[in-house]
Parts: sequence; structure tokens; C-alpha cells
Amino acid sequence: QVQLVESGGGLVQAGGSLRLSCAASRTIFSVRKMGWYRQAPGNQRELVAAIISGGSINYADSVKGRFTISGDNAKNTVYLQMNSLKPEDTAVYYCNMYSGLTTRDYWGQGTQVTVSS
Repeated sequence: QVQLVESGGGLVQAGGSLRLSCAASRTIFSVRKMGWYRQAPGNQRELVAAIISGGSINYADSVKGRFTISGDNAKNTVYLQMNSLKPEDTAVYYCNMYSGLTTRDYWGQGTQVTVSS
């Protein structure tokens, strides 16, 4: 069974930076989308950033200009560089990959990001 393994979360002061990493435990073929979602207490899970096959990138309006997503489809790795962090960025961040071959979404276990004011 494929697992997505995340790392890089933690506690940081407002204005600081963190880099999240995610890698698949086994090869996922035909990845069409790689991305990061987050969920704060009492809120629904929301898209933070995603790379769509073909190269297009989407960001939530709240993180544009501060977060940068990058990744490698062939290596099944995806990263999220988060700069100028704000307390409202505090959430559990989840890695996601969608396979066009299996038509399945794969999710990581989540990594906590806490930004103190």
C-alpha cells in the first residue's frame, strides 16, 4: 500500500519560514496532480497549492506571494516552501497526489504547522 510521508512541520514565529516535504513510499504511476492542503481546527480542509500535469500551478489567494510549491512527478516528491508565515497559517498540512492510472487520491498523515504571534 502506498503511503505519502511528510516532514518539515513545526513551531515557528510569525514572519518565519518552514519547508514541508512529501515523498511516496512506493511509485505512484501517472501522477496528474500533486498538492498541499491544510485543515485548521473547526475548519474544512482547503487547498493551499497544487501542481497540475502540464505544469500549471494553483495557489490559494491567502498564500500567494508567500508560499512556493515544487515537485517531481517521476520521483513522486512534492515540497512547500512557506515564507512570511502568519498565525492564520496554523493548521495540519496534508500532502496529496492523484493518479490518473488508478484514479485514486493518495494522502499523507498530516504534519502540524504552528505559527506563534
